[in-house]
Amino acid sequence: MDERDIRSYTYEEVQLALAGMGEKPFRAKQLYQWMHEKLATGFEEMTNLPGSLRDRLAERFTYTSLDMVERMVSELDGTEKYLFRLSDGNVIESVLMRYHHGNSVCISSQAGCRMGCRFCASTLGGLTRNLLPSEMLGQIYQIQRLSGERVSNLVVMGTGEPLDNYENLLRFLRLLTDEHGLHISQRNVTVSTCGIVENIRRLADEKMQITLALSLHASSQEKRKELMPIAYKYELKDVLDACRYYFAQTGRRITFEYSLVAGVNDTAKDAAELGALISGINCHVNLIPVNPIKERSYSQPDRSAVEAFKNKLEKYRINVTIRREMGRDIGGACGQLRKSYIEEQRKETGV
Repeated sequence: MDERDIRSYTYEEVQLALAGMGEKPFRAKQLYQWMHEKLATGFEEMTNLPGSLRDRLAERFTYTSLDMVERMVSELDGTEKYLFRLSDGNVIESVLMRYHHGNSVCISSQAGCRMGCRFCASTLGGLTRNLLPSEMLGQIYQIQRLSGERVSNLVVMGTGEPLDNYENLLRFLRLLTDEHGLHISQRNVTVSTCGIVENIRRLADEKMQITLALSLHASSQEKRKELMPIAYKYELKDVLDACRYYFAQTGRRITFEYSLVAGVNDTAKDAAELGALISGINCHVNLIPVNPIKERSYSQPDRSAVEAFKNKLEKYRINVTIRREMGRDIGGACGQLRKSYIEEQRKETGV
C-alpha cells in the first residue's frame, strides 16, 4: 500500500491520521463517508469539510480516483464494460452484470498478469503492476457513480491474479466489507485464483466468508501444464489440498472454474477424470465455454459437448452449472478491451 494513499486507509487509520492533524473525531467520520459512501472523486467535493482542512489533506495525501476511458453496453443483455485509466496512465477494465438477484461487478486486481494461462487475453502483455486497494475499490465506486445503481455482488476475476497481489487484495476486501463503507456482505464476494497454494492457505486462515473460486481447467497435472504455466510450480494435489483446507477453515463451498476448450479438455474421459478428482470436495463446478482470442487457436465446444460434460459430472453427484455468457458482443472475455486499447495507442504513437 502507498502510505500517502488515504483512500486505502481503514476507518481506524483515518481516525488516527486526522487526530494527528489536530482535528476533532467527527471529521474522520465525515472524511470516510465522503470517500466510501458518497464516493467523492476528490477532496474538493467534500463540502462540509473546512477549506483549510481540504487543503491540508491535499498536501499530505494522494486521493485515488479513476478516469473512465470507454464504456460499452451490450445490446444482448445490458452488460456494461468499462475501461478506466489509472493515475500513471495504465488502463484496467471492469464489467457490470445485471442479474435478477442484483448487480454484480467483476473487477481487475492487476494491470496485466504474469500467470500466462494459454486461453486468456489478460496475460498476453505480461504484468505491468499490482493495483492498490483504492484502485480496486475505485472500479466499483466509478461504476456505481456512472450507472446510478447499487452494486451488491463482487467477483475479483478480471485482469490479474488476485492472490499474486495478496496484501493489497486483503486490505481491499476489508475496506469493501467494512460497516463504515459500502458494507458489501462477505458472502457476496468471490475471489478467483489459478492456484497459489500458500496464499490460498493464508486467506483461509483469515476465516472470512468470501467464496474462493479456483481456475482448475484440467483434470490432470499434465493437462493443466498445457493450459496453465502455474502448474509447473504447484502440483494439482497440493492445490486441491489447499482448497480442502479453505473449506475446513471457512465452511465456504469451493467453486471450480473449468473453461471448456474443444478437443483439449472437453472429452468424456476428461469429465470422468474430473469427477473422480474432485469427488468428496464440497464444491460447485462452473463450466465456461472458452472465449476465443485471435492469438490462440482454441475454440468453443458445441452445445451438445458442453451438456454431455455436465451430465457426466452430475453422475458423480457434483453440483454443476454452465456459465451464462454475458456481454459477448462487446468482448466480454477478460482483457480484450484493455488489450485492444493498448494496441491502438501503440499504433497512434508508433511506440
